[in-house]
Amino acid sequence: MPTQPPVRIGARGSKLSRTQAGQIQRRIAAFLGADPDDAVAVERAAPLVIITTSGDRIQDRRLLEIGGKGLFTKEIEDALLEGRIDCAVHSLKDVPSLLPEGLCIAAIPEREDPRDAFVSRGPASLEDLPPGAVLGTASLRRQAQCLHRRPDLKVEMLRGNVDTRLAKLAAGEADAILLAYAGLRRLGLGNIPQGLIDPRMAPPAPGQGALAIQTRTADRHLPWARALDHAPTALTVAAERGALTALEGSCRTPVGAHAWLEGANLRLIVEALSPDGRLRFRREGATEVGQLAEPDEAARDLGLLLGCQIKAEAGDAIVF
Repeated sequence: MPTQPPVRIGARGSKLSRTQAGQIQRRIAAFLGADPDDAVAVERAAPLVIITTSGDRIQDRRLLEIGGKGLFTKEIEDALLEGRIDCAVHSLKDVPSLLPEGLCIAAIPEREDPRDAFVSRGPASLEDLPPGAVLGTASLRRQAQCLHRRPDLKVEMLRGNVDTRLAKLAAGEADAILLAYAGLRRLGLGNIPQGLIDPRMAPPAPGQGALAIQTRTADRHLPWARALDHAPTALTVAAERGALTALEGSCRTPVGAHAWLEGANLRLIVEALSPDGRLRFRREGATEVGQLAEPDEAARDLGLLLGCQIKAEAGDAIVF
């Protein structure tokens, strides 16, 4: 049985958030000495605390109209700062680059597949959609990337959890939608997409497919938190979020970034687009990280460099 006080885990109430948090809950409980297959023991060692966020409550507008993607984290972060929970499990792509004072990302577990998934009512790819087809998405990045490839498409705002978006697609509110493949896989729906988007051709959101374990700064080195961290994922995510920081990435800036390791080298592609997809600015780079004492810092510096280069070239063209 656990040998320390319970670790209270904050999470959103959506099915995907509960699923993701449940995976982390079992890992934390096991580290604390509970049987991960005993639901009662798991809940006792690492109870889930479900918190409804502003982003969950407001579903009829784009995030950029109501305050940005931080609306998926604010209430949970408040609970952390007030001591009502001990950690939070977020989709990293929903976490702003600037965190509230007193909080940190203590661990990033091994990443799921970062690609965007193309889901339609028939066509196998974006190129196969008929002229003027309706693409449903609330993501400015996905909108811009798709319009860059298919400027004839009509983009309609489509928010909600995975089941809601799939239901809207089935009801004919859109001809196709894009979803994070990682979320579909975690929900056991990995067979649904008609196709997957090449992340080097159209980079996903920085950090997509990864989870962030957020704690109070004073708790960042606790053993149960460190046990969750996956160094290669943390390294690639550091590069992507460096670019996000440089570009002041928010729901008003269509930014994609994709990093991967090739032996001792870290490679990164960053792009930002005008919201209508007409203009696209891209940079690629690499840095050697194999022998460095602080590889995450080098990775972040690479992201900052490429992001600053794009910002200098694009100016206000990439801001909605």
